[in-house]
Amino acid sequence: VQLQASGGGLVQAGRSLRLSCAASGSIVRTNIMGWYRQAPGKQRDLVATITTAGTSNYVDSVKGRFTISRDNAKNTVYLQMNSLKPEDTAVYYCNVRNIRNSNYNYWGQGTQVTVSS
Repeated sequence: VQLQASGGGLVQAGRSLRLSCAASGSIVRTNIMGWYRQAPGKQRDLVATITTAGTSNYVDSVKGRFTISRDNAKNTVYLQMNSLKPEDTAVYYCNVRNIRNSNYNYWGQGTQVTVSS
């Protein structure tokens, strides 16, 4: 499985960015796709996840500002990020996993998001 993320960049606080991540290879029908982020010197943390059925989950700090969505036909997950804050600055990683098989857990290469104040 390969994950290709895109859409990062440098923006001013209050602006928006949209991340995309396309998965290819042996994609299982039932999976959870998600976005995680890692700021310098910190651990990688959950941002949002979405199941094949469309059930989403967000970390509290992005609720109301970020929206995760997916296109199952394209095996692609998106993260619409609005009202960005400097504390959102991080490398964003996409992930796909299957809860029934812990070995099915893949990561994209990461895309840098930098929010200036």
